[in-house]
Amino acid sequence: MIKCNVSVCGTVSKAAVVRNGKDGMPFTTYSVDVVVPAKSGINKTVIVSCIMDGDDAEGIVVGNRIELKGVLTFKKKDDNLYFNLKVSEVNLSPVSESKDGIVGDMEFKGKVGKDIDMKKGKNGKAFLMFSAFSAEKIGEEFAFTWVRFVRFSEEKEEWLQSKATIEAKGELEISVYNDRLNLGCKVAELNQWEKKPYHPNN
Repeated sequence: MIKCNVSVCGTVSKAAVVRNGKDGMPFTTYSVDVVVPAKSGINKTVIVSCIMDGDDAEGIVVGNRIELKGVLTFKKKDDNLYFNLKVSEVNLSPVSESKDGIVGDMEFKGKVGKDIDMKKGKNGKAFLMFSAFSAEKIGEEFAFTWVRFVRFSEEKEEWLQSKATIEAKGELEISVYNDRLNLGCKVAELNQWEKKPYHPNN
């Protein structure tokens, strides 16, 4: 499970469409392009698919700048990572110099990968670095979304080993390296997660 409370700033790239849900209540969908600066190579444009309750589509016009707040989730398919935002707030008049960006906090539940490294920064302070993945079942297949975690601390819990299941909270970091999107998290809280067995019949 990966869920992020975020603010998004970008440009409307797909016009708003109002539909009715199964409950008869209206909802609005549209897309926003957000340029993510590259650490190496060319910047990458992320398409954020947005959905919000209600039928207030006025002002959500292709080419216009927009700021949004809401809950961001990710869907992995093949090698592509899709961004989905459940919008709670809309600002159609962002500050003119507002830069593109997706900022906020991540909540993560998943399994730790192979390498857990304690490193030292240029200032001599220690930090912990590791990757972990969240698995999602899509049809008969499982999709794995990886996140790179950094925690600025000399502490390393005994249970924090390869294949350990964790629950983490911290600052979301989205970066691009060689045209590849990477998800990161600057850890504020880290706990062992007791994963419950999967019982589809319960």
